[in-house]
Amino acid sequence: MSKFRKVFLTTALLAVAGFASAQSTAYPGVGRPATAKEVAAWDIDVRPDFKGLPAGSGSVAQGQDLWEAKCAHCHGVFGESNEVFSPLVGGTTKDDIKNGNVANLKRADFPGRTTMMKVATVSTLWDYINRAMPWTSPKSLKPDEVYAVTAYMLSLADVVPENFVLTDKNIAEVQKRMPNRNGMTTKHAMWAGKEFNGTPKADTANVACMKDCVPEANVASMLPDYARNAHGNLADQNRLVGQQHGANTAMPESKSAAAGITAAAPVAAKPAVKVVDPALALLAKHNCTACHAQNSKVVGPSFNDIAKKYLGKNDYLVGKIKVGGSGVWGPIPMPMQNAPDADIKTMANWLAAGAAK
Repeated sequence: MSKFRKVFLTTALLAVAGFASAQSTAYPGVGRPATAKEVAAWDIDVRPDFKGLPAGSGSVAQGQDLWEAKCAHCHGVFGESNEVFSPLVGGTTKDDIKNGNVANLKRADFPGRTTMMKVATVSTLWDYINRAMPWTSPKSLKPDEVYAVTAYMLSLADVVPENFVLTDKNIAEVQKRMPNRNGMTTKHAMWAGKEFNGTPKADTANVACMKDCVPEANVASMLPDYARNAHGNLADQNRLVGQQHGANTAMPESKSAAAGITAAAPVAAKPAVKVVDPALALLAKHNCTACHAQNSKVVGPSFNDIAKKYLGKNDYLVGKIKVGGSGVWGPIPMPMQNAPDADIKTMANWLAAGAAK
C-alpha cells in the first residue's frame, strides 16, 4: 500500500470517528450536539435581571434617526400610529412613572392598551426590538442601535429625558421608572423560579361558578343592515394586523358573524418557488414582499398597481425605491432601500415593464 493511500485512509477514518462522536448520545443516529458557537448565536435573550444584555449604548437622538428610517412606517414618528400595529406609546402619565402602576389599565372605558401601558420590564423592550425588529429585517440592528431605539421609545413615554443615553450600565436604573413595573404578577407560574419570586403553583385552580354567577350578556338591539356600511367598510379603514380590528361592515351582521368574519384578512405575499425573473428573487431578498404582494394590497400597494401607475418610468421608480416616502399610496411611509444600485435598477425595470410574473 502506498504511503499516500495510508495517509488518506487514516484521515478518512479519523473523520468518520469524529463524526460518530458528534452524534447525539440521547438520540443515536439523529443529529449532533450543538457547538458552543451555535448555541451562542441563538442564546440572545435578555432576562429581567439583565443577564444576557450585551455591552453598548445609544442616545435618544440617535434612536430618533433610526426610528424614522426603520420604525416609523409601521409605528408612526411618535409611536402612536394605529394604522398597521397597535400603538406603542400613550396612556401613561408621570404619576404612573412615580407609582409603577398604570391607572388607565383599570379603566373599562379606556379605548386601547399600548405597549408602554402593559410592559413591566425594560428588558422586554430591548429583547424584542433586538430579536424581531424591524419587521422587514429582524435581527439586523446592532446592539448600540437597539439601545438607541429603546432610548427613543422610552423618551416618547417620558421615562427618560430627550438628552438621555441608554447603556448596559444604567438600564437597571431606567427599570425603576417603567410606568407598569409594579403591575406584573408571578401568580400565573410562568415565572416559577425562586430568583424571580415565582410560585410553583400553576394557574389551574379555577373552579366553575355555581351560584351568584354573572349573567351572560343578552344583545337586545343591533345596527340595521342598511346603516352598517354608511361610512364604508370599517375593516378596510383599520390596520391589517394587531389586537383591534374594524368590523367587516360590507355584509349584514348576521352573515358576518355566521361566517366568523370580523375584519378583512391581510393577503400575505407568497414567495416564489420557481424564480423566472431575477427581479422576483431580489424583491424577496430585500424584504419588499413583506409589505407588497403581486395582486393585492398588504401594507403598501400591489406590484401590479405600481406597474400600472408608473409604466415605463424606470428612473422615477429607481429614485422612489432608494429614498422611500409617503403620501402617494397612503400615509404609511415606505422606508429607504439600502440595496445595491444594480439590484434597485433590476427591480425598477421589472415594475416599469409591467411586473410580469
